[in-house]
Amino acid sequence: MANVRDYFKRKEKREEQVYRLNYKEKIKSHKFTIFYRTTLVLVVLAAVAAVLAIQWKNKIYTENAVISSVEITTQPNAVILPFSGNILSYSKDGASCMDAKGKAVWNETFEMQNPMLDVCQNVAAIGDYNGRSIYVMDTNGLLGQITTNKPLRNFCVSANGVVAAVLDDSDVTLIYLYDTQGQELVHFRTTMEESGYPFSVSISPDGKLVCVSYLFVDSGEMKSSVAFYNFGAVGQNNTDNYVSGYDYQDVVVGYTRFLDAKTAFAVSDDRIMFFGGAQKPVSIAECLLNEDVQQIYYGQDYVGLVFISTDSSNRYRLDVYNKSGQLSRSIDFDIEYSDIVFAEDQIIIYNESECRVYNMNGVQKYAGLFEKAVYALIPTSSFYKYVVVTADSIDTIELK
Repeated sequence: MANVRDYFKRKEKREEQVYRLNYKEKIKSHKFTIFYRTTLVLVVLAAVAAVLAIQWKNKIYTENAVISSVEITTQPNAVILPFSGNILSYSKDGASCMDAKGKAVWNETFEMQNPMLDVCQNVAAIGDYNGRSIYVMDTNGLLGQITTNKPLRNFCVSANGVVAAVLDDSDVTLIYLYDTQGQELVHFRTTMEESGYPFSVSISPDGKLVCVSYLFVDSGEMKSSVAFYNFGAVGQNNTDNYVSGYDYQDVVVGYTRFLDAKTAFAVSDDRIMFFGGAQKPVSIAECLLNEDVQQIYYGQDYVGLVFISTDSSNRYRLDVYNKSGQLSRSIDFDIEYSDIVFAEDQIIIYNESECRVYNMNGVQKYAGLFEKAVYALIPTSSFYKYVVVTADSIDTIELK
């Protein structure tokens, strides 16, 4: 009897073990089924997303439509341009700023004979060539006014409002740095005999680096020099804060600019140069140019040089360089242009009546006409939606 009971107990135990094994296998199989189904769904969704992205990327737009409009009044002879998502207008009599809906943000009056403008991110400076006043403002209003003691020849502004100004003093040229309240931070002098004439000046967005291109004559030969000055801690132990520089024979370096706090570029009549470094910039790339540069444009990550096109079916060619100094793309186009804008993955070429939009691969996404004469075009956060400023309205348009 005992043997029978033991037999059934052992049988029950074996069945229980088998059940547990089967149960574990079922759970394991169920988990694998869920994993495979989830993976399949994700793969399908990724494939659908990739197809939609390719279709969107390759989509060509054929028309634009005004989706909203507000009436405005513009001043005659005023220069109108985008300003950190807003709209800046300036003339000899003053400057004003409005938002994309036409609402006045600020207005500043002044009198200038030859107003000059420089913009860095959300800060703008307006000065009077050969005058003695510079107004510094951001998107909220006037930050301060600078009054110089010598005639103003050139200037540039940083994103924190520091202004580098080139002042004329007969045989001596002075370069001053001012804060937004007009207080002198530092200055240094240049002469034709020592360093040459400062042809172009630019300042980094953080206000620490200043780049100056000098033009001088050495033993009867023309030369240019691109010099960097550091006004942070690193440059304090250097004479005149000079930290690095490069000389170029028989050329005029007519344009210098910072793309960010550690990347600058310069353009001469035979090459484009790129420099890198937040403390002591060094040369990182040079590209020789065999044609005359018509115009220079730049964005946060790209520099564009416009040339006369060698393609008989187009008028101009835009060569686009990245921050490393590499030629990324060449685009031939056939319209006269008033501005070229780099915005995210777009290159926008337009004048008051026509517009061309390309992606960074050089694919033309849109070619069309504006309904009214356009003074300025501002990209928005939405792809292929733009704010355009006309003589009497601010319109939001969408490509279709």
